Amino acid sequence: MTELTRRRVLGLGACTFLSGILAGTIPVQAADASTLVIAFNANLPSFDGTVGLSGVNPAIQAIYRSIFDQYIGQAPDLSFKPGLLTAWGWNDDRTKVWMDVRAGVTWHDGSALTPEDVVWSLERAAKPETGNPVQSVWAGIGNFKIDGQRITGDVKSFDPTIFKWMAFLTGYVLPKAYYEKVGAEGFEKKPIGSGPYMVDAYEGNAFLRLKANPNYFGGKPAFETVIFKFVTDPTSRVAEIESGSSDVTLEIPYEEFDRLKAKSGLSGVSTPISDIGMIFVTNVEPMLDKNVRLAAHHAIDKQGIVKKLLRGYGVPIDTLEAPQYAAFDPTIKVGYDPAKAKSLLAASGYSKDKPVKFKIQTTRGLKPKDYEMIQAIVGMWRKVGIEADIEVYEIAKHFELRAAHKLAPAAFYNWGDAIGDPTTSTGFAMFSKSPHSAWKSDDVDAKIGPLWGEKDEAKRIAGWKAADKYIAEEGYVIPLLQYVQPIVFKAALKVTPNVSSALQPTLIAKS
Repeated sequence: MTELTRRRVLGLGACTFLSGILAGTIPVQAADASTLVIAFNANLPSFDGTVGLSGVNPAIQAIYRSIFDQYIGQAPDLSFKPGLLTAWGWNDDRTKVWMDVRAGVTWHDGSALTPEDVVWSLERAAKPETGNPVQSVWAGIGNFKIDGQRITGDVKSFDPTIFKWMAFLTGYVLPKAYYEKVGAEGFEKKPIGSGPYMVDAYEGNAFLRLKANPNYFGGKPAFETVIFKFVTDPTSRVAEIESGSSDVTLEIPYEEFDRLKAKSGLSGVSTPISDIGMIFVTNVEPMLDKNVRLAAHHAIDKQGIVKKLLRGYGVPIDTLEAPQYAAFDPTIKVGYDPAKAKSLLAASGYSKDKPVKFKIQTTRGLKPKDYEMIQAIVGMWRKVGIEADIEVYEIAKHFELRAAHKLAPAAFYNWGDAIGDPTTSTGFAMFSKSPHSAWKSDDVDAKIGPLWGEKDEAKRIAGWKAADKYIAEEGYVIPLLQYVQPIVFKAALKVTPNVSSALQPTLIAKS
């Protein structure tokens, strides 16, 4: 690498080069043979992906998957595969679980990964005091026993998705002895895992540098060094890739994606992913009025947003289930109907001359056109009698407000469900006892509650579809679209798109 490129990698912003890029004087550079630089769309608040709000942030799972291993692995098409567990299952009556731990795996410090580490990680994830936002999932199994590499445990509360969660959010194995030795603060200063990459350097809000793990059980990765540059502004991510400062970037505006992938020296891939864009509705005024909720939904032209704003990159949806999810029901429709929206508002005494007013919160740059999408929706609302003020926040602030049940009456969010199960889309988003819900009411709980432990799979899925239909009819949430993720990279690379949305360095190779 040249010294200029090296300095860029160490955190100089892309804006430094913007004038040169626009003038066409800075060319796209060839990819370095041993270093991969990713202009990433989110910051990393914590290295511990098993507890705290960072653990349920879909945007940073690519980083966690690079440093740590999950109990069960997941392929780019969302199918499950062996991870630290080579086999797993229930007994016949589903009162016990069993798991076989992979032998011969080592932590980044050279010590052996053992079944004790796996049990400790499972038990830690299940303790409320650790702060895991989904600790109730892990609390469903316990009383573990170890016999060689096999772990057995009791099913305390049956959850049909428990093994799916082992490849999902907070499903990472941490080193028991090392963590207990250094504590939470020490772990944040010097984290170790068993994954394909080891932490080499970290500067908060600037960059994370990783080095390849030469002893990784899955084989040494393609790049010796990987640098995640935290570039939360999409315009700057465009500049990063166009200037050659970064090798790969993601989640840029679709018009820039179309432009850049056609440019000499660059390439691009896109795929529908498991993330959906949605607007949380909070049960506060004026959203306690069903007419207002439904009017807000009917006033949104989702097809128009996808076609005009997102250049066709997106799939409109009317429930919290994307087409690849297990409980997707295409018969549930809400529909774009501004005349109906006006009629509903009129029934509650509102009109364009006397609009209903509330705040809507949104991220800006986390996803392509997220802020612009909300701007467009606010414009559509204005035409029917809704006046909404936009407040921009960082994704970390959204998690904080949601956990405290202090979101605005409407709040845009990117919901990820990489295991495609209705419990992790509709369930956690809408069940009042979930820390991830905004709307909290007994009528929804009555429909969702019995489904968590349903052992009859057909009955379980049918129940979730019925819950989705009821939620749509009541207007308790406003689903918008399934995302298509744009990734741009230097032509010297090959990128395998991941339906989970996690841009993992192990899915990037030299072409």
